[in-house]
Amino acid sequence: MAFVPDSFAQRVEKGLADQTTRHTVGRVQDFFKAVRARAFDDLGDVDQWRRRAEAIRQHTMENLDAYLEQFAEQVAARGGHVYFAPDAEAACRYVCRIAQQRGVKRIVKGKSMVTEEIRLNDALAKLGIEVFETDLGEFILQLAQERPFHIVGPALHKNRKQIAALFSELAGEPLPEQPEALTRFAREYLRDKFFQADMGITGCNFAIAESGTVVLFSNEGNIRMTTTLPPVHVVVMGMERVVPTWEDLDVLLTLLPRSITGQKTSSYVSAVTGPRREGEADGPEEWHVVIVDNGRSRLLGTRYQKALHCIRCGTCSLVCPVYRHIGGHAYGSVYNGPIGSIISPLMTGGTVGRELPFASSLCGACHEACPVNIPLHDYLVSLRADLAGEGETSWAERLVARLFGWGTAHAPVYRMGQQMVRWLAGEAADDGYVLKAKGPLALWTAYRDLPQPAKETFMQWWTARKKEGRRP
Repeated sequence: MAFVPDSFAQRVEKGLADQTTRHTVGRVQDFFKAVRARAFDDLGDVDQWRRRAEAIRQHTMENLDAYLEQFAEQVAARGGHVYFAPDAEAACRYVCRIAQQRGVKRIVKGKSMVTEEIRLNDALAKLGIEVFETDLGEFILQLAQERPFHIVGPALHKNRKQIAALFSELAGEPLPEQPEALTRFAREYLRDKFFQADMGITGCNFAIAESGTVVLFSNEGNIRMTTTLPPVHVVVMGMERVVPTWEDLDVLLTLLPRSITGQKTSSYVSAVTGPRREGEADGPEEWHVVIVDNGRSRLLGTRYQKALHCIRCGTCSLVCPVYRHIGGHAYGSVYNGPIGSIISPLMTGGTVGRELPFASSLCGACHEACPVNIPLHDYLVSLRADLAGEGETSWAERLVARLFGWGTAHAPVYRMGQQMVRWLAGEAADDGYVLKAKGPLALWTAYRDLPQPAKETFMQWWTARKKEGRRP
């Protein structure tokens, strides 16, 4: 699952030092915050919708084996093929074998985090097969030779100047920086690839157990070209993507686009059920669904099972202050932000991302925004405790934590600490902010301003009011 060889500290340092990316991500977060604020106005009691979605996901995970079996049976009944891949290597081997059997030379792909997770493109490239990403964001990253920065907006960190430079290099001539011109170039470049492709590969937003249908969301239309034009269509899906019924899908379909883009629905919602039938004008001759475990089953039956409820809206990242500053690549996984900080270490058995649960402010914004009520902040705290119990933290960090806990439990010591912090901050304050602190606080002020502590604490204010005989 990991894709960055640097240490976590090095990745964080790179993210913090990249002012252009931090500015771009900040603007994107602010924009989507404003968009989402109006997205749920027509739904009435939003919490009721979230509870319903949570109940659907919980029921599905508690009966996952039955629904996966039902889905596989329905796919087979409609002429499709299902393969259960226990890990990334098995999934890649299956897809590569199909490609070799069919003599595939070119592949078009829709956006898929699972194929990024299992490094499918790399496996296909070793066979000499050309793979073209057709999602605009993934197309940009393929040219930049980068991994996704966000689950839904993989290239949200790129500004139009950077995109124009990438497209100009591909075109062999300077292209204007206007978004319309850049989009037109990408559309014209990729259009022929759809007609030349021997295979199409997509991910899966939801798989309907009762009908064997794969549902895909898109705002660009590239998904429908990928699923209908090539003679072979391969779906690669995480095992948790299954949904029992169309009625259940309705709830999730209502929440997903609103949660991330503020839309009532995506521009294109495609439902694919099996290969082309006799008398149909389009669709693949051969249809395969690869259901990937790759560590997901580690979470089943544990207190972290609700992490599998995730519908990959990416909203937790877009409200996360840590993601805003360090960026998506700092997480070292295709799954970044708060949900990535949880599932990366859990799915890999701790071989990837053990430091990620500690990279959180625990502000709870992610849980408040999650459309399926995953207790993200509680999970982050629990993972910290689990990892600390395994010796993940250093002796110095444990000592500081114990001293802090002791100090906050004894009022005189706590008040003395408040006075010291206020004095130290006051020495370096300028216009209400500490711009350059010393000691441990220097790590904070190196990349952001620290509000100057108030001259009077709440307890001091309270005591003074009581002495004056006034109601606090």
